[in-house]
Amino acid sequence: MAAITMYELPGCPYCAKVRSKLDDLDLEYDVIEVPRSHDERTEVEKVSGQTGVPVISDEAEGVEGMHESDDIVEYLEETYGEGAA
Repeated sequence: MAAITMYELPGCPYCAKVRSKLDDLDLEYDVIEVPRSHDERTEVEKVSGQTGVPVISDEAEGVEGMHESDDIVEYLEETYGEGAA
């Protein structure tokens, strides 16, 4: 099991943006596909407090339920990119 878990909906362009960054950084991650209906997205809601996707959790860094694709991409770049400490 990878440290990073991504909640996504297939075909979601914001999810694709995050997946692309994860792949560019050559990070291992698990994917959990959420249902189309927001009412059925109980698992991602428990993690993030909302039903939108994408959402990531990164156990290695203590991040749980980060949402908003731009924020996630920025976090991944700062944490795992070339400029990471």
